[in-house]
Amino acid sequence: MSEMKLAIMGAAGRMGQELMRAAQCIDGCTITGAIEPKGSKSIGQDIGVLAGIGATGVLITDDPLEMVAKVDGILDFTIPKATVEFAGLAANARIVHVIGTTGLNEAEMAKLGAAARHATIVKAGNMSLGVNLLTAVTRKVAEALDEDFDIEVLEMHHRHKIDAPSGTALMLGQAAAEGRKIKLADRSVRVRDGHTGARNRGDIGFATLRGGNVVGEHSVVFAADGERIVITHIATDRGIFARGAIKAALWGRGKGPGLFSMADVLGM
Repeated sequence: MSEMKLAIMGAAGRMGQELMRAAQCIDGCTITGAIEPKGSKSIGQDIGVLAGIGATGVLITDDPLEMVAKVDGILDFTIPKATVEFAGLAANARIVHVIGTTGLNEAEMAKLGAAARHATIVKAGNMSLGVNLLTAVTRKVAEALDEDFDIEVLEMHHRHKIDAPSGTALMLGQAAAEGRKIKLADRSVRVRDGHTGARNRGDIGFATLRGGNVVGEHSVVFAADGERIVITHIATDRGIFARGAIKAALWGRGKGPGLFSMADVLGM
């Protein structure tokens, strides 16, 4: 099979550049397109130069419609509004759409579901192997322990992250809720401030920290009287997310339409 042609959406961002670097080290794919929003100062630049790997001949453009028609898949770590637009284009082109965008609401997720009737969509709050293993373990531990164990999800990211809790934190919270056979939306506590009263039995709490250049740290705490279980994943290299996203794109080639997760990609 020929190399999979991929386009990077949000090519000038931190993850866009990381994807470009990662693609140079992974067999079976090549980056042939790069997109930035209209008005971006990066339009016309060579994405390889921007990513620090030298000229590749792939220039950043602001025309996703034309780009999507020429590739086998798109790698998308952008913002919810853009991701929904790209999903529609991927559906029309019947290609693979790998989504690392976080912060999508229910209406936006519904639009992704509609697009997945025609596109192969792989969406994950986190593309790393370690985090997806942590998610699986969290589900199992939550299933094994009763509500005598309170569940708290703690996350920290760099100062520039714009959504909270992180997509990974929400993914972990969802896994815990599934283990407990409850709906996260009904039992989630996102904010504590002032005189909140005692913690409700069975709630799943979230705490968010922002600062410095932290790539990503996530812990799930199961706390009971007299003991505490803490499961932690620490990312020190953004490249793990890029490599996971490209692996997901290669996995999705030829799979047919559907909405998949990294658990599907990893066979978990």
